[in-house]
Order: sequence, then structure tokens, then C-alpha cells
Amino acid sequence: MTATANAVNVLSAEKLLDHWQGHRRLTRRMIEAFPEDKLFSFSVGGMRPFSEFVMEFLKMAEPIAKGVATGQWVNREDLGTPKTKAELLRLWDQDTVAINALWPTIPAHRFAEVDKAFGQWEGTGINTILYAIDNEIHHRGQGYAYLRALGIEPPQFYDRS
Repeated sequence: MTATANAVNVLSAEKLLDHWQGHRRLTRRMIEAFPEDKLFSFSVGGMRPFSEFVMEFLKMAEPIAKGVATGQWVNREDLGTPKTKAELLRLWDQDTVAINALWPTIPAHRFAEVDKAFGQWEGTGINTILYAIDNEIHHRGQGYAYLRALGIEPPQFYDRS
């Protein structure tokens, strides 16, 4: 039997988007759970405040969706520096809309096509998307530790509804 005969499509593009947006919904609830002042200042062990992690996600998510869709990898320079939770959530919601709009434009072959994201990271479109998801999960875990250190019960990690 060849590798091709054993290939299994386990996740459609639509299901992948739903999975990613599920993680994004959970991260949004994490942002909401932080007290305004702690979102931009609190850290543990020299790590960055949660707002800086969120900005990292914002600098990656929409540009990755666009890069996989078009092959054009453009760094985001348009985000500014949000100073309030409301501004951060507004940017988050704009990104959600942008990702949802870009997703159906991704040609099926682009998920498997090797590209050099942002001129630095070579990999398939699917692996670049999975990296963005993994990175968000990783830093969201740090946010869980921050909220617990602040005495705040974080959202349930498994509830991505």
C-alpha cells in the first residue's frame, strides 16, 4: 500500500476555521476576564503582560490567513498600541471578521503548498495556520496562570463555544 492510499482527510477547511475561531472565542473571554489595569501591566516571572500576547496574536492571525490565501505575507503595522480593553477587543473582533472573510478565498491547494511565511518560516499553509493556533494556546495558558495569580477564575479551557 502506498502512502497515498493511506491518506485520510480528517478535517475540512471549514472545520479547521471553526476550530481556530473556537480558540479565538476562548481567548476573547480571557481578555474580558482581566481587570482593565492588570491586562496591560500584570505579569509573572518576567513574562509579558497578557495584552502583549494578544497583540502578538493579532499581528499573526489575519496576516497568516491572508498569506495562505494569496501568497502575500505582509506584517501588520496598522494596529497601534491599544490602551484599553475595549480597544483591544475591537481589534480582536475586527480580526475575527477579517479571518472569516478571507477563509473562503483560500484555494484548497494552498493548505498543502509550501511557502515562506513573512519571508522567514518555510512550511505548508496548514502548518503555518496550526502554528498560529498553537502559539495562541501556549500564551493563553500563561494568561490562565496570571488570572489565577490575581485570584480570578479563568474561563474553562475546553469551552470554545
